[in-house]
Amino acid sequence: MVYLVLAIAGAVGGAYWRFSSLVASVKDELSQHKLHCSEVFATKAGIESQTMQIMKAIEGVAARIDSLNDRLDRLYEAKPTRRT
Repeated sequence: MVYLVLAIAGAVGGAYWRFSSLVASVKDELSQHKLHCSEVFATKAGIESQTMQIMKAIEGVAARIDSLNDRLDRLYEAKPTRRT
């Protein structure tokens, strides 16, 4: 009877030891994955900064196109004819 209790206690202890080592390895893998993600993927602030820079560039191109339209309008305006 004593040997049966010792065998059951040993099996439970072995299962607990195996489970705790498995949980520890999963925690380690998760922390490595979090570190990898933080190094590789873009942050929200970084994306917002890039978006603002792109929008400023687009606005600059739009302003240049508008000024080009004004210049073309002046080119095709009727020029007064001079009589001498």
